[in-house]
Amino acid sequence: MYFVLFSVLACLLTCHCFIEKDVKQNESHCGLLKQWLASSLVSLEINKKGFHREVVTSVELSPDVLSGVRVLLVHRWPRGVFVDPYQLASLSEHGDWQLLLDSAIDLEVPVHKTAGFVTYVYPYLDGPTPRLKVTIPIHGRYHEPNYDGEMFTSVDIEHPELLLRTEKCSQLSGLEPHTVVDAPCTHDNSSTCQWVKLQPQQERGPVGVQFPVGDGSLVTPVCGGTLLVIMLCCVALSKHMWKHRII
Repeated sequence: MYFVLFSVLACLLTCHCFIEKDVKQNESHCGLLKQWLASSLVSLEINKKGFHREVVTSVELSPDVLSGVRVLLVHRWPRGVFVDPYQLASLSEHGDWQLLLDSAIDLEVPVHKTAGFVTYVYPYLDGPTPRLKVTIPIHGRYHEPNYDGEMFTSVDIEHPELLLRTEKCSQLSGLEPHTVVDAPCTHDNSSTCQWVKLQPQQERGPVGVQFPVGDGSLVTPVCGGTLLVIMLCCVALSKHMWKHRII
């Protein structure tokens, strides 16, 4: 009888020690994750000109080692631009990141017949990496002609959201002022996981990109001139064929 009671007490004590150890480890990893969030920065720049640009996102992470942390960049793109899924698939095969699209991309439709979309970028972390850089090619969509004489239109590109997660920190509710959001776990499935979203220390405005647009006031003269040239060419061609008896 005493042996059984002693065995039960020993088992309970061992389980309590393991639980307490797991709780302390969880709190430790959550604290390190919060430090990572506090020291992380995200910046964005846009390279190249014309309809084909490159959006370069740089992420500054804490140099402290925190194993098992995953990084996710969420880009919310306006309808004025698009990405080429085939181009991105080729780049991701030779790069250090993977990408997931939230919807299908039609490469041909103009801006007024489409909507914005979201990309989820999963960079690879190979050991302690204080700096990440992801370059995504984007392309401008064709806009409707402008009748106000403006030669360019502006499309605003928002800074991406930085999300972090680790399996070793399960108490995500105590990481204020950062918020917990749901996002896809990986680039190749549709299941969602809880991520901690970095709360920027200051509001950052979007980066404006200028794309050329057609001049609507020139529609009539251009169409009229094109029709006139076609008619003159038809007359000249018909005269040549009649003269040389080609018909």
